[in-house]
Amino acid sequence: MNFQQLRIIREAVQQNFNLTDVAAALFTSQSGVSKHIKDLEDELGVELFVRRGKRLLGLTEPGKELAVIVERMLLDAKNIKRLAEQFSGAEQGRLTIATTHTQARYALPQVVARFKAAFPKVHLVLHQGSPAEIVALLQSGEADLGIATEALQAQDQFVTFPFYEWRHAVVVPEGHALARAGALSLEQLAEHPLITYHEGYTGRARIDASFAAAGLSPDIVMSALDADVIKTYVQVGLGVGIVAAMAFEPQRDQGLQLLDASALFQANTTRIALKRGHYLRGFAYRFLQECVAELSEEVVRAALDGEPV
Repeated sequence: MNFQQLRIIREAVQQNFNLTDVAAALFTSQSGVSKHIKDLEDELGVELFVRRGKRLLGLTEPGKELAVIVERMLLDAKNIKRLAEQFSGAEQGRLTIATTHTQARYALPQVVARFKAAFPKVHLVLHQGSPAEIVALLQSGEADLGIATEALQAQDQFVTFPFYEWRHAVVVPEGHALARAGALSLEQLAEHPLITYHEGYTGRARIDASFAAAGLSPDIVMSALDADVIKTYVQVGLGVGIVAAMAFEPQRDQGLQLLDASALFQANTTRIALKRGHYLRGFAYRFLQECVAELSEEVVRAALDGEPV
């Protein structure tokens, strides 16, 4: 048994049992993948995969149990390397944060600035993606921390902490009729073409839920992944924007006006997620505390060990 065989087992599951994709992901040949699988099955004396001819269709019962152990073994192998790096160079290394554009652009700049001042030799990677991509990066161990509003809390293998609470606001061109209408209502908004976030991003579900609860079907003429795009198309007159309130910058967003919509949409909570069993370098705990002062190393370790947060 060797680590390449274990990687192939894990990758087969991740690539939906497509051996061509497994080989490409591991930079090897398909025949090499097939041989490693056969050698491992011969060594263990059990079949790990359900087959139809030469195609893999899924895992057998022993294969399913092995896949869980493989994931743990590969995670611990990475943890051994991180442990060695921690003691050989505590002030340098690599920290990978998986997050969305909104968090990277509006929530993290000051956190990153403070962290880099304390750890100038740490290479910080901000990997921007969708909530689903963030979950995948955390699950694979490619990311040390995940920061997003959606998707993170639903994963049993993660421990999550609240980062901060935020609300949506409405953005219109200066002089727009809604800016002169006084307190906003959902009914007023529904009379205008709307531009907001794509489904699954930046609290979009709460926007949809508010309109649905009021029995309204808004005309969402365009959806985008980040607030900068939304504001751009509001500026050219395509519609009224609904964005995260912190994404509005008066000096930068000249020609636009921010309208309070806190009474219309529920508050959102951005969360920080860690994968259970993933070894964190000392500087990762410092990053967490730069995000939320109460997240000391002791608090985080206790949560990872299963104590209530």
